[in-house]
Amino acid sequence: MAELHTPRWAWVLTGSGHFFTESFALIHQLEHCDVFVSKAANEVLRMYKLKLDFPETTRVLHDKTASAIPVGEFYHGVYHTVVVAPASSNTVAKCVHGISDTLATNVFAQAGKCRVPAIVFACDTAPELETMAPHGLVNVYPRRIDLENTNQLKSFERTQVVESLADLEASVRRRHAELASHG
Repeated sequence: MAELHTPRWAWVLTGSGHFFTESFALIHQLEHCDVFVSKAANEVLRMYKLKLDFPETTRVLHDKTASAIPVGEFYHGVYHTVVVAPASSNTVAKCVHGISDTLATNVFAQAGKCRVPAIVFACDTAPELETMAPHGLVNVYPRRIDLENTNQLKSFERTQVVESLADLEASVRRRHAELASHG
């Protein structure tokens, strides 16, 4: 087995369907990425009929333990960047309030504790949104609390909250360029 290339990208999939397939496609463009799949993300994968068939340099880690054992690798410098995309309103709320009881929220918490930069593509960013559901386009009206949580997350250290797919793509490209210029 080949030696694990570090540091790596850590990409967290949550239970949000908002730009899920597009976020999923971005993972395919990254080398040396670990994909953290929450229990809710597993459900979304089935709804969108997506398979976890990533490039050879990608590891897939599932939410199977109560203490989220895979997050221990943050303390050994395995990750240079965390991307949570798409981030459900549930994940954002838990992150904002320091709750780390899922693989997704645990990854975010450990990244913060280890000073690893995070890019979060929050799904609730405007009072009215259109998003593609498995059976077509739907209108979504985030609650005030969801919008407040997204705004609060923007104040977190080393956390960049992006509000569109274009912003996510640009942020990942920028981070990739930063890493290339330092490496």
